[in-house]
Amino acid sequence: MENPAPGRRAPGRLSMTTATLDDWRVVTGWAADEGWNPGLRDAESFFAQDPKGFFIGRVDGEPVSAISVVNYSASYAFLGFYLVRPDARGLGHGIATWRAALAHAGDRTVGLDGVPAQQDNYRRSGFELRHRSMRYVGPVVPSGPVAPHVRPVGDLGPEAVAAYDGSCCPADRPRFLASWLTTPGHRALACVADGRITGYGVLRPARDAARIGPLFADTRADAEALLDALVADLDGAPVAVDVPESHTSAVALVEARGMKPTFATARMYTGPVREFARDKVFGITTLELG
Repeated sequence: MENPAPGRRAPGRLSMTTATLDDWRVVTGWAADEGWNPGLRDAESFFAQDPKGFFIGRVDGEPVSAISVVNYSASYAFLGFYLVRPDARGLGHGIATWRAALAHAGDRTVGLDGVPAQQDNYRRSGFELRHRSMRYVGPVVPSGPVAPHVRPVGDLGPEAVAAYDGSCCPADRPRFLASWLTTPGHRALACVADGRITGYGVLRPARDAARIGPLFADTRADAEALLDALVADLDGAPVAVDVPESHTSAVALVEARGMKPTFATARMYTGPVREFARDKVFGITTLELG
């Protein structure tokens, strides 16, 4: 453990426990302070997927560090919320938290969306870059009325939505979706053609700009129809979407609608993941859980 910075008291003993929803509301506040713009009700859906995948470190009973390692399947997990309270940094709590929580993933491949400042550290821990993403933010004015083939997700069978979602992700996630698609305040819409889902998206309120995620679609036209429908009632308020930079059609769509790049992340994995339709991912669901 490194020496404390001058003027900072020596670290106490760090104790790690699984976090409760109440604990995570504190952590969400830390994430907001970092400019991550968490959704107002994200925690409920996150915990629905893997309630044992959230960890908090305490010193003398006070929370100082956090991380989530959420298991999706027998072969895949996702790491997020790697945070240390600013006044407790430089004392070794971060790496201790990291090591303790990663054990929850077992031998699964672990993914994360890393900020640039941490990417070298993630490489040293065995993560390899797959693609970079950029958060785009701005007001989006609908280009016309809601397209007739855009329907509320609730009108469709949950199995069909879960199957489409699974085609766009490294793992199936029905427990997460059951909450994400029905949380009060979330707007979930799908494109349907000839009885088949050709895209879906979710908009949720957040600390700053509302966030869109996922935004999955077979084509740019369907992605644009969903984008217009999701923002139809926002009256020009800003929205944010995290776009894989390798998907040139997705980047072209948000730039054509006047959204501006703000900050970058990198999707990294510790090993192989199952193949999925990367060309359908116009917007990542959430940087915190993939």
